[in-house]
Amino acid sequence: MRLAALQQKNGLILHDADSLSDACASHQLSSPTHPLSTALFESDYWQAQGLVVGEAPGRGSSLFLQARDHEQWVLRPYQRGGLIAKVSKQRYVWLGAERTRAFREVRLTAALYEQGLPVPRPVACCVTRFGLTYEAALLTVRISGSRALASLLTNGEADEALLKRVGAMIKRFHQAGLDHVDLNARNILVDEAGKPWLIDLDRCRLRPPGKWQAGNLQRLERSVVKFASARPHTHIVAGYHSGS
Repeated sequence: MRLAALQQKNGLILHDADSLSDACASHQLSSPTHPLSTALFESDYWQAQGLVVGEAPGRGSSLFLQARDHEQWVLRPYQRGGLIAKVSKQRYVWLGAERTRAFREVRLTAALYEQGLPVPRPVACCVTRFGLTYEAALLTVRISGSRALASLLTNGEADEALLKRVGAMIKRFHQAGLDHVDLNARNILVDEAGKPWLIDLDRCRLRPPGKWQAGNLQRLERSVVKFASARPHTHIVAGYHSGS
């Protein structure tokens, strides 16, 4: 995967150059042609063309887009949570392009994807600067037919074998050094084949082994017990310790 940057007005776009051509600042999706521009990161653009096919539950304004004939994308604007959201829900302090949350997440996701780890393929991100602040949005490939682990737990569809696969998956990411700061049952997707995937790498980073690994697992435990009457975390931990 080759990441390329494109500057357009006050927008900076970091994209996968292997699938989006920056040579002519445009690329071909399903008909019609969609220019590679800041408009691609706005919901109004996709809604006007009738290409919004759904919305991610529990993820605010994240949209599912019919980007190609056989490929859907997820459009996720970066939004603040907590008390600071009352001051500004979408604006962040500008400290340079490489320090924006969007650029960091795309580069990290691309690095993990290149290692063969189960993360969505990043398509592009856009950072729009407003003086000392910026807004950002991210496009990734949607995992076809996937459902959140939280949903499976709630409906009693997460069996022991699946939970052990989740644990083994987390072990692989820890071996790669990924500290997922928001590891919860909503950020783990399970595809139609029963394969778990990890999503939402905002603010995550690569680190040497340490106490943070146990902290990740404890955070996940607090999450899964909210969605299941039993204690499925024991199976996740078993899969984690038996994983290669």
